[in-house]
Amino acid sequence: MLDFILGRRSIRIYSPGEVDDEVVTRLLEAAMAAPSAMTKDPWRFVVVRDRQMLAKLATLHPGAAMLSAAAMAIVVCGDLDVAFERQLSYLLQDCSVAIENLLLAAHAHGLGACWVGIHPVEPLIQRVKELLSLPASFVPVAAISLGQPGEAPPPRTRFNADYVRQEKW
Repeated sequence: MLDFILGRRSIRIYSPGEVDDEVVTRLLEAAMAAPSAMTKDPWRFVVVRDRQMLAKLATLHPGAAMLSAAAMAIVVCGDLDVAFERQLSYLLQDCSVAIENLLLAAHAHGLGACWVGIHPVEPLIQRVKELLSLPASFVPVAAISLGQPGEAPPPRTRFNADYVRQEKW
C-alpha cells in the first residue's frame, strides 16, 4: 500500500481519452468517504467537462494550464454554512482530506490527476465563484485536473528526518 501511495504523482500532461461517468462517481464516493469534523461533510463538487469551461478555468490560475488539456476537472468547494462551527479552518481540513482521497482513487483507476489550489487567493476565489455560479457560502478550495496520463513520473518519497522530533521539539 505504501508503494501505491508513493506512486501517486501529480500529472500535468494528458493523453486523449475521456473519464467514464461510473469512474467519476467512484472518485466522488472516495472523496466523500473522507473523515470530516463532527461529520459535517461540508464538501461540494463541481464536475467540469465542457472544453470552453476547462479553458477558462486554466486561464484563471498561473499553475492551471494543464486544465485545458485534461479530460475534465473536479472543483472541490466547501460550504461554510455546513462546516463545523462555520469555521473556515475545519472546512479547509475537511476538503483537503477529501481531495487526497480523490487523488488516490484517481491513481487507483489509472488516471492522471493534479491538485491546483484556489484558496486562499481571494481574487482567484472570486473569479472561480463567478465562473461556476457558486452560492455565496461556498469556498472553492481546489480544482483537480483528471484524464488519461500522458506522463509517468517515477514513484518517490519526500521523507526528511530533519522534519521529525520525538516527544517534543
